[in-house]
Amino acid sequence: MISRIDLRGPLPRDLRDVLPRADLDVEAALEKVRPICEDVRHRGAAAVRELTARFDGVDLPTARVPAEALAAALAGLDPQVRAALEEAIRRTRLVHRDQRRADVTTTVVPGGTVTERWVPVERVGLYAPGGLAVYPSSVIMNVVPAQEAGVPSMAVASPPQADGLPHPAILAACALLGVDEVYAVGGAQAIAMFAYGTEDCPPVAMVTGPGNIWVAAAKRLLKGRIGIDAEAGPTEIAVLADATADPVHVAADLISQAEHDPLAAAVLVTDSEDLAEAVEKELAAQITATRHVERISAALNGRQSGIVLVSSIDDGLRVVDAYAAEHLEIQTADAAAVAARVRNAGAIFVGAFAPVSLGDYLAGSNHVLPTGGCACHSSGLSVQTFLRGVHVIDYTRPALAEAAPLVCALADAEDLPGHGAAIRARFDWEIPAS
Repeated sequence: MISRIDLRGPLPRDLRDVLPRADLDVEAALEKVRPICEDVRHRGAAAVRELTARFDGVDLPTARVPAEALAAALAGLDPQVRAALEEAIRRTRLVHRDQRRADVTTTVVPGGTVTERWVPVERVGLYAPGGLAVYPSSVIMNVVPAQEAGVPSMAVASPPQADGLPHPAILAACALLGVDEVYAVGGAQAIAMFAYGTEDCPPVAMVTGPGNIWVAAAKRLLKGRIGIDAEAGPTEIAVLADATADPVHVAADLISQAEHDPLAAAVLVTDSEDLAEAVEKELAAQITATRHVERISAALNGRQSGIVLVSSIDDGLRVVDAYAAEHLEIQTADAAAVAARVRNAGAIFVGAFAPVSLGDYLAGSNHVLPTGGCACHSSGLSVQTFLRGVHVIDYTRPALAEAAPLVCALADAEDLPGHGAAIRARFDWEIPAS
């Protein structure tokens, strides 16, 4: 049911051309979300209301979720789920608190300093998807780093259910985190609401959080007006494994991510044909016992999933670096040493007892990660996402005087005489032109 790609022998020059990957045409979706975003831009809350009625089938007088709905969701939350969410918040906060950046002042010359200040974004919009599954964990993964960064104002948007409210678990997670500004809006219209603002929702400076292709397209369209974390695509798992790996574990982990979405990607890279065959058998056996058989089968049968055979773990490392998976598991002998050699991955899970499912909820790491190969140049969500480095330059008159001839020489070399004149205007002696 899952395809095989045999890369044993010399590896192709451009591995990206032969590795599994989902078809996701965000560019084509742009033209469909453009009129939605423009409608919200020009008509504000009225457009959001009409779009929500059209796409979600509910007509809401206002998108803002009332405080009593948040309180009721928290009161009605299953105690065991509440305990799990609270522990997830605690662990995620521990990790993200250690990501805080300290301001640093460098003395360049006597009397001349440059300070890098870390300033949080003033207001952020955090998106929690609500399509095939519901993700209160994504609320935690977005809100906690923003809070730890010191963002003073934040709002959460999530699609409404049939009752006109986001899923109760989403609302309960917001209540646990102390977020009281929540909107029952999904899709491209939610991103546009955040970007342009409406009568209900003030505009934000940045939008983060995963979503479907329409959310990704809206983020691409509105990037520049707002900052974004990434254009999240369908989830991905890659497993680099050798003959020491347990096929039961490997198959279960591939299935765990395949159940997100029919477009989810599940890729095994191995130098062991015996393991590949054992995993195929385990997939067939385990899928029949899952709840989302059709969704998982579609994902594993899709062109985005496969088993890649390589000649060695060294070649496997080259393959997974080219693939740049959102989630990469290392299930090999001496897994920690192999993991240390990986360059490109959103998050790396080391050994048999660090499955991706742990990272999705309770590892303390963030599960909002780059997809579609973007891990070769982008990072997952963190405190740093919500901070801006601002350089503060402070020079005394003597320090500027020392630098003045060099500044003027460079200004003249670039044929920008006004730059040099701005320096000379501060002194009553002549700085010779070069």
